[in-house]
Amino acid sequence: MVFLNKPCIFANFLQSGARLARPGVAETRCWAQNGTQPRMFQAAQHAATQDSTVKAPGWRAACTLAVLALAAGLLAAQQRTVSPQQQATASRTAEAGLPLAELAPQAPERYTVKPGDTLWGLSALFLTRPWRWPELWGMNLAEIRNPHLIYPGQLLLLERRDGRASLRLADAAEASAVSVPPTVRLSPRVRVEMLSQTPVPALKSSVIDPFLIEAVVVQADTLQTAARIVAAQDSRVLLTRGDRAYALGAPGAPLLDQPGQPAQAFQVLRPAQPLKDPQTGELLGYAAHYLGRALLVRSESAPGAAAGQVPERVPATLDIAAVREEIRVGDRLLPEPAPTLRSYTPHAPAAPIEARVAALYGNAASQAGQNQVVVINRGTRDGLESGHVLAILTNGARLSDTTDPARTPLKLPDERKGLLMVFRTFDRLSYALILETHDGVGVGDRLVNPR
Repeated sequence: MVFLNKPCIFANFLQSGARLARPGVAETRCWAQNGTQPRMFQAAQHAATQDSTVKAPGWRAACTLAVLALAAGLLAAQQRTVSPQQQATASRTAEAGLPLAELAPQAPERYTVKPGDTLWGLSALFLTRPWRWPELWGMNLAEIRNPHLIYPGQLLLLERRDGRASLRLADAAEASAVSVPPTVRLSPRVRVEMLSQTPVPALKSSVIDPFLIEAVVVQADTLQTAARIVAAQDSRVLLTRGDRAYALGAPGAPLLDQPGQPAQAFQVLRPAQPLKDPQTGELLGYAAHYLGRALLVRSESAPGAAAGQVPERVPATLDIAAVREEIRVGDRLLPEPAPTLRSYTPHAPAAPIEARVAALYGNAASQAGQNQVVVINRGTRDGLESGHVLAILTNGARLSDTTDPARTPLKLPDERKGLLMVFRTFDRLSYALILETHDGVGVGDRLVNPR
């Protein structure tokens, strides 16, 4: 019997499924790259061809199909998008290694990847500047073709030679010296398990996934003409999860369900607040306040009216499926966008970036901290892209030189107080997640390329 391995990528919504029991991911990767079959696969192949219980043609056909599926899955998994500049940087580093000065002081000689590790965490473990992802990727370019294919259980070895450092994946002998897996006799029976081992993501999906839906930038009149909640069941003032609401669509666009299709989902939003550039005052856009999610249960309708009477409209029926804050009558509805697969690779911008924090997301009053989201006054038109890491600077104080009788005015230099990563971009603004900070982040804080 052959074991299957379905590679996954870091995405908005992690899809889980069932699979047949399989060997360690490290062995499967080694087979795919070195052209040799892992021991457990050989054992399975031997059992399929020698064991009298599995000589049926159906089992041999299943083995063939499984091998083809494994090859196709591995090929698709390696087709990840990497920018040409990152590829060039990684290639140069892979040829020469990395200077020892770039290593973190406590960089381990060997490290076993654990469930819950992230690419950002691994970079910080080995490098003094973790945003320099291409260096870490380039160090093991010969073996780990894409950082999103680093799996829990793999052993990473750090080698130091001639003033340079390189990171590589342990081979089968080195890995077995650390941990010898037990020998398991295989038999032709189906084992169903959840697909628990997935590649190491750049960041924890639980931190960033909610903001992919909640970060909504609209035009000034988008919500004014959007569908709206007009009433609540039992005349309730505030709505929460499980409550029923009634809504009317925009003029000429009634809320209609689609028979035979899943219930249509809507974002529940509150009228937007303007976002302005803290330096120039330019209007960058309108950030809609995300309140929750509603599902359309029944379409709205307009039954006929008697002569001389105004026709009555029957609102659509919606169920509140999730809430971020309490929902009330008057809140607006926009169709929920389809989930998209996103991959984040933290790296510094190639061109110089000078930006400011334009707003704080959510309930942050005047200061934001780690794992909170901010809006910055730069977007795709300025060259920003998802994964760009920027340094957050303190505004150096202005004071007088007390050691000089002339009281010469001084401007202290700006100091770095944290890092953030851009995860969603629009034309003139972007949303960014604060990765680390030792002080509060506020509107107007300066953002530059990390050094």
